[in-house]
Amino acid sequence: MAEDKLTKGRGSGICLLLMVVSESDRACYDLVLMLDSQEMSNSVINGNDSLTGHIISTTIGGKNGEPKQTISYMAERVVGTGSFGIVFQAKCLETGEAVAIKKVLQDRRYKNRELQLMRVMDHPNVITLKHCFFSTTSTDELFLNLVMEYVPESMYRVLKHYSNANQRMPIIYVKLYMYQIFRGLAYIHAVPKVCHRDLKPQNILVDPLTHQVKLCDFGSAKVLVKGEANISYICSRFYRAPELIFGATEYTSSIDIWSAGCVLAELLLGQPLFPGENAVDQLVHIIKVLGTPTREEVRCMNPNYNDFRFPQIKAHPWHKIFHKKMPPEAIDLASRLLQYSPSLRCTALEACAHPFFDELREPNARLPNGRPFPPLFNFKQELTGASPELVNKLIPDHVKRQMGLQFIHLGGS
Repeated sequence: MAEDKLTKGRGSGICLLLMVVSESDRACYDLVLMLDSQEMSNSVINGNDSLTGHIISTTIGGKNGEPKQTISYMAERVVGTGSFGIVFQAKCLETGEAVAIKKVLQDRRYKNRELQLMRVMDHPNVITLKHCFFSTTSTDELFLNLVMEYVPESMYRVLKHYSNANQRMPIIYVKLYMYQIFRGLAYIHAVPKVCHRDLKPQNILVDPLTHQVKLCDFGSAKVLVKGEANISYICSRFYRAPELIFGATEYTSSIDIWSAGCVLAELLLGQPLFPGENAVDQLVHIIKVLGTPTREEVRCMNPNYNDFRFPQIKAHPWHKIFHKKMPPEAIDLASRLLQYSPSLRCTALEACAHPFFDELREPNARLPNGRPFPPLFNFKQELTGASPELVNKLIPDHVKRQMGLQFIHLGGS
């Protein structure tokens, strides 16, 4: 195993001395990087337990001639906390329906970006916003409450279940979950043109009965505009694309593709592929697998990064990272997602068409318990602009026959 030694340097950066000892030739390299080491703290809102049993009432409707309706929710349990606020499971007292309510402190001077984005998104693999309302406290603090559909499990908890049982996730579930993740990404990237910017197992929800997957938590999401600068300190560390570590501010939605590649590797391995302890250590873990980025690759990640002091570390063969029985298609897909150059990563729609997912397109494919898969081929706007060849790969022949449609016309002109 490699030994990492981290020593703090002067100024605003840190100096990392990495001694890499490979198992094959025991060769040693010294790697010195100067990168900003600032880590963002994650504060947790206190007093979450007091929410349990609390009843919140709000009025919906009243627009376009609709009658006003009072809805009451009883908070049942906290399901997530963070610097953003709190998410709790609640029950609608009028209907008995379970919902998830995300409660965030709202600055009165600004609109909430997450609310604006969620209002325009509508896809089977994206969490649904039912409605929203504001609430205040005795100290006149304003809170935004996003009422969303409730999905019982997260990918993080599913992974933890397999880890605790000392098992690997069955490959059919890896295929089913990752395919739906890419479907969700294909939609948000193409239609509202949203970049999630924090894709990770905690932000991927799973229905344990249907195995339908939904992307959630769009608190970091943004519509990326070409030529407009964005913050580079974004995305949870293990899933952070290398261009972000290099300080790029004009990145693209391909940072989500990198994150999805990290999630794929984690589902296959049962643990994170790049478990960095800080921003620089994160890059170290990436280099151990992908090797030293070339000057051209660094330029593709961040044209403004000039401090190039990298010794030549060879890439670790992908087939040696995964166990011997790993399907070669899974390894190939991981290698296409985890590329230094953002433009070389496949798109989310191209990932959906990858041979790794061919089993899902077979006419008699089913869940291990014999039940049908959740809907996988009800594509809509995300196919706009796709080539006819890609569309034909995405829609199986048996689905075309069932629907009686010529899907080839949904592609590019």
